Amino acid sequence: MKTYNIELQRVKAMTNAHGLINVRLDAAVQPQPRSDDDGTYEPATVLSMSEETARVFMLLLKAQIAEFDKRKAKSRF
Repeated sequence: MKTYNIELQRVKAMTNAHGLINVRLDAAVQPQPRSDDDGTYEPATVLSMSEETARVFMLLLKAQIAEFDKRKAKSRF
């Protein structure tokens, strides 16, 4: 499995369609070097971002989830 360090620099836009959220963003992507020295290495890709970018990401993601919820059929009792 290839692993990467992804630095999210800016979220440009979010849309949703067919149950998927699509994010347009600026990011720096670097391969993550493997380090198996202690035997506990578990491959993982790391996503990092500034607090400001994280807040924007969270607000946009909440808006997209609200769109999903709006489209769901309301249950009737």
